[in-house]
Amino acid sequence: MSTTAESAAPRVTLSDVAAEAGVSLATISKVLNGRPDVSPSTRARVEVLLAEHGYQRRTGATTTKAELVELVFHELDRIWSMELIDGVESVAKEQGLSVVLTVTGDRHSPGSEWLEGVLRRRPAGVVLVFSDLPPELRERLRSRAIPFVIVDPAGDPSPDVPSVGSANWSGGLAATRHLIELGHRRIAAITGPADMMCSLARLDGYRSAMNSAGLEIANEWVRFGDFHVEGGRAQAMALLDRPEHERPTAIFAGSDLQALGTLEAARSLGLTVPRDLSIVGYDDIPVSRWVSPRLTTVHQPLRQMGVEAAKLVLAAARGEDAPGTPRMDLATSLVVRDSTAPPAR
Repeated sequence: MSTTAESAAPRVTLSDVAAEAGVSLATISKVLNGRPDVSPSTRARVEVLLAEHGYQRRTGATTTKAELVELVFHELDRIWSMELIDGVESVAKEQGLSVVLTVTGDRHSPGSEWLEGVLRRRPAGVVLVFSDLPPELRERLRSRAIPFVIVDPAGDPSPDVPSVGSANWSGGLAATRHLIELGHRRIAAITGPADMMCSLARLDGYRSAMNSAGLEIANEWVRFGDFHVEGGRAQAMALLDRPEHERPTAIFAGSDLQALGTLEAARSLGLTVPRDLSIVGYDDIPVSRWVSPRLTTVHQPLRQMGVEAAKLVLAAARGEDAPGTPRMDLATSLVVRDSTAPPAR
């Protein structure tokens, strides 16, 4: 067996893998440890062979893990990222660990470049804030005994991938019911990208509330945005820049940033919120409490999502089995403030 205290599947040693790949045992060790001084073709060939032979770190093997939790984002320009960071950091600090941030720049499933850094650092665990991991990247983390958890997945992760999210459908339902109970009947929705699970879940909640109340949903009242301010403003302008009897009296925005864009669109058209237009956001980021009017929104427990993700990944690092299903959805709640009111008569 190799001197690195690592092993492959039964009856297959790392020396066997090295011989089959036509490389040295030192090269195998570099690949396993995410070292950069290996050519892409060699790395790919070795990774394929390790996967074919079912390589896993030997149970009970002694390995040096950095006292780190790696937090990987696809982007850091959304305000709610800071809430997640705070949650992960609070748990890591309690357990004497530090947090490292990595930004991939890809919204859904980024490539493998970020993974090489993770393998070099050997963190205790990885918290991922994007859609899902391709099977080959999952296996590379698992083969090195590095546990991972996905937070707020944009898509539908594989059943064996642990994830932490929130009750998006319930949030969309509560937001729309609030507007209906105020007396609104012409209610539009601006959600996020059409290929993101959370966008569709919030929109489904909106549709369920409208259908239950027997209210018509005009096709032009459902708009897909990007969760950002400018996108929200553009979609709101398309909804509001029309004769009064044709425009909605209320808009459910799938994020607080889109709600802020909707506020700006209303102001630019001379509409007063909430007298002429009611707006409900989603996330309850800090700025929603300071904007004028203060934003009615759906509270998404972002900090707690970070806390639970960190707890899950560090429990896995200690070899503890997490109870229940791999998917954890935390409850959302409606926060009523000043941006909603009954429609003008």
